[in-house]
Amino acid sequence: MTNTAIGRLRLALIALFLVLGGRQLWLQLVAAPTIAARPGNPRNAMLGSLRGSIVAADGSILAASSEGRRIYPLGPAAAHLVGYASVRYGTSGLEAAYDRALSPPAASGDPVAQVQEIVHALEGKPLRQGGAEIVTTIVPAIQERLYHDLSAWPRAAGVVLDPRTGAVLAMASVPSFDPNRLDAVFPRLLDDPQSPLLNRAIDGLYPPGSTFKMVTASAALESGLYDLDSRFYDPTGYIRIGSVRLYNDDREATGTQTLVGAFALSVNVDFARIVLTIGKDEFYRYIRRFGIGAPLDFQLPAARARVPPPQDVTPGELAQMAFGQGALAVSPLQMALVAAAIANGGVEPRPYVVRAVVRPGGMTSTFGPSVLATPISADTAAEVTKLMVAVVQRGTGTPAQIPSVLVAGKTGTATNPFGPPHSWFVCFAPADAPRAVVAILVENAGYGASVAAPIARDVLQVALASGKR
Repeated sequence: MTNTAIGRLRLALIALFLVLGGRQLWLQLVAAPTIAARPGNPRNAMLGSLRGSIVAADGSILAASSEGRRIYPLGPAAAHLVGYASVRYGTSGLEAAYDRALSPPAASGDPVAQVQEIVHALEGKPLRQGGAEIVTTIVPAIQERLYHDLSAWPRAAGVVLDPRTGAVLAMASVPSFDPNRLDAVFPRLLDDPQSPLLNRAIDGLYPPGSTFKMVTASAALESGLYDLDSRFYDPTGYIRIGSVRLYNDDREATGTQTLVGAFALSVNVDFARIVLTIGKDEFYRYIRRFGIGAPLDFQLPAARARVPPPQDVTPGELAQMAFGQGALAVSPLQMALVAAAIANGGVEPRPYVVRAVVRPGGMTSTFGPSVLATPISADTAAEVTKLMVAVVQRGTGTPAQIPSVLVAGKTGTATNPFGPPHSWFVCFAPADAPRAVVAILVENAGYGASVAAPIARDVLQVALASGKR
């Protein structure tokens, strides 16, 4: 072989080496985040013991790694919120939303960590830095009570918030699943017609029924056309709008009522008249002010409410929207935020469930209270609170009464084309200094007063007791 041929071979080998080296650097530094994020990446399994923990507000474990596997002490009670981390089936919930932080730096796609790992490997030193710890606002006692009470029904969901800050104290959905056994049961969960993997608290959308009268009453009072003493007369139990008749529950004729009485007794006819008087534009303005239909700015992906375009809404449909029917569809989290705005003096807090990300070495990212919107004035919020207190004291929500505690609430019985009505109850307490908001939805369970209100009462009692500790 001539010197020229040898030189060409040398150059070819050098070029090939450079290509291979460049490819390896590209994989390590550029493509690493995408590769690390793949659910089936076996590297994540090898580094699973170094995955960070998810903890409750009191420091107790919600998710942690032990002996090469992920453990979830609350099991099904917090499965939808905390989620799962599986080599085979990927991640969900907080495990998915904070996967990059929870993963060890070597597995997270951090280019600096990738270089450090190469250097450590050349030095014979294994990389042992673990993932971050995710600190949540969840209160285990409230979480377990919420899940326990909802579990008496086939399909239900609930949210508990601190209205002063927007902190999520509990969130549950049933049916649930055991994340400790995810790999064994996942195929069956996918095929289950009850959709146990669906987080109904943030991704389930339902007609809100009469809980939406909180929005309608707010718009009515802010319009200046109504006050608490405004009077209504319903002699028939229905209202005719064109060729359509809209009825009260059980077609009850409620006679003469003030706004307080109409709200306490949940009179559909009176609220239909209210929205037709204030008009579509004003009503939609307050729907938008409460953020209903806008993306929910939350740390987990959440479905946005469905609100029909105003140009498509007829007078009859507008009247139905006044009491939460028609084409409206909202999540329990959305209605919890409406109640939180009222409880918080007209200021709607931004919801959050993660309050800190604590990384190895002490670097910490914190999250705290912030404002989502200010849909109504403090005076209007105080008046709507009086309406909600009347619901619990002498109206449709009396099953939510708690001895020595003033509870403000609103029932909802939402008709739907797929079976019996959905049962709703949204409340907060103490009404004069609210510390907890509870929103409960039970699918196809009937009256809000009969099913959702007692659940909300029990959960509210635990939330108030937990807040005193």
